[in-house]
Amino acid sequence: MRCKTIMSSLIDGLPDAVALHCLARVPFYLHPRFQLVCRSWRAALTSLELFKVRQELGSTEELLCVCAFKPENVWQLYDPLRDLWLTIPVLPSGIKHLANFGVVSTSGKLFVLGGGSDAVDPLTGDHDGIFATDEVWSYDPAIRQWSRCARMLVPRVMFACCVLDGKIVIAGGFTNCRKSVSKAEIYDPEKDVWDPMPDLTNTHNTGCSGVVIGGKVYVVHRGFSTVQILEHRENRWAVEDYGWLQGPMAVVRGELYVLSHGLVFKQYKDDKVKKLVSSASEFQSRIGFGMIGLGDELYVIGGVIGPGRWNLIIKMLPDVDVLAVGGERPTWRQVAPMTRCRGTILGCTLLTI
Repeated sequence: MRCKTIMSSLIDGLPDAVALHCLARVPFYLHPRFQLVCRSWRAALTSLELFKVRQELGSTEELLCVCAFKPENVWQLYDPLRDLWLTIPVLPSGIKHLANFGVVSTSGKLFVLGGGSDAVDPLTGDHDGIFATDEVWSYDPAIRQWSRCARMLVPRVMFACCVLDGKIVIAGGFTNCRKSVSKAEIYDPEKDVWDPMPDLTNTHNTGCSGVVIGGKVYVVHRGFSTVQILEHRENRWAVEDYGWLQGPMAVVRGELYVLSHGLVFKQYKDDKVKKLVSSASEFQSRIGFGMIGLGDELYVIGGVIGPGRWNLIIKMLPDVDVLAVGGERPTWRQVAPMTRCRGTILGCTLLTI
């Protein structure tokens, strides 16, 4: 009954199911305009049914989501097919300059988890006072709205955050009073419920990140060669010393890439073998950038240059450089720079809608 009520009279002369298939093929960047046509189109384009139909038809789009140091708590979406940046409503968190958070996407929504304030009083040099929070926000691009979700079990910053089988897994990091934690937890976005998981085997007094390769979660601590792997079926963490390179990491088509000492390597996950892919010497003077895989390419986003010997001021960049790693000869190119965000990248992920 709900579907008939929402989808009635979409396109004259067509059954509602056929009309919905037509709307499901409309590119996401045009949705705001199409929603102005009539109430029934607006209801259709903001419905859960539309996302399901887009998945069935294979018409979903993969957008890059980015948050940088400036402006405060602003996110932008990048459409790679149209080389187009879109700005979404400001994250309504009460925390100034939210940073060191986790960010993932699942079920057609963007999730921002935990983090703390990166705001500094210019007169006193004091931080805003919020080191770690347990708050979780989700953004629904269909209705262009942020919503609060169930809070995490433990407030934390600088932690591993991944999606595994549609659920969000987080582990490690620091909680309040700058105390490192080994606790892990898992979130079901459909039920809006957090459940505890087994603790990490090792806890290090450093931040960590996570990647998913081959259906497994890998937690990497900065400065350590050991990797902790979630054995999901056995519900435990295993520890392996793969000798992975240190540096920004990203996964492209199930393969791990690392940018280390001005070079991009393909890092094989189960052994210490690595393959040189490309030079990236221009990024040695660029810090705080984000790196993520999108399609067959590696995106290097934003960051800061200076101050240095030849740079007396700090330059916040909106630049986006792309390395095509899918071919025999990887090549660099630039795409449209971010239109609003610039500087240190606080978070980036991919959103399928």
